[in-house]
Amino acid sequence: MKKGLFITFEGLEGCGKTTQAKMLFDFLIKQKIPSIYTKEPGGTKIGDKIRKILLDQKNDGMDYKTEMLLFLASRAENVRLIILPALEEGKIVISDRFYDSTTAYQGCGRGIDLEIIKNLNSLVVGKAIPDLTFILDIDPYEGLKRSASFGNSSEMRFEEEFINKKIIRGKLFLERVRQGYYQLSQEESGRIKTIDANRSKEDIFEEIVKIVKRKIRNSI
Repeated sequence: MKKGLFITFEGLEGCGKTTQAKMLFDFLIKQKIPSIYTKEPGGTKIGDKIRKILLDQKNDGMDYKTEMLLFLASRAENVRLIILPALEEGKIVISDRFYDSTTAYQGCGRGIDLEIIKNLNSLVVGKAIPDLTFILDIDPYEGLKRSASFGNSSEMRFEEEFINKKIIRGKLFLERVRQGYYQLSQEESGRIKTIDANRSKEDIFEEIVKIVKRKIRNSI
């Protein structure tokens, strides 16, 4: 059975990755290309429960290792129940965040050992390796201003931490995360495409569609 295509979207809060992921999904469906959309954390019954735990501001002060392992648990369920079955059916899978988020946020941002994260990600995702990843790049604080979830009382934990995070190695939390994404894009330039998110959503989408169409042609 032909393997599908796995596309992931990454970036800081407010960069527009969710909007672009959903726009791409809608575009592919209109083109009658079998596709599914999923997100992290969430995407499954267990994953959605984990998402509520992770985003609840009442859980402020959660240990970084606990946070990372909850993300990994959600990912494991999503891979097992949603992503791998769809890829085996030859579908295009679009995911709003995947394992690069753990590397950037929990590794570069939180300071958890990157080798540990790499090994845990490998354990969780198995063969579910993205074929194409878009990182929507934006200034951290411009992204926070744009963030639709900022001010939503049910999903405030991360935004509050992003603003108040102490300086480590001369950089604030979101600056370290952004640098982590830069590093990933340099290490895996064949898979990862960095997109300037300081433009209209239509201009961004036009660039993304061109890249996706080329990837589909090369995968046939």
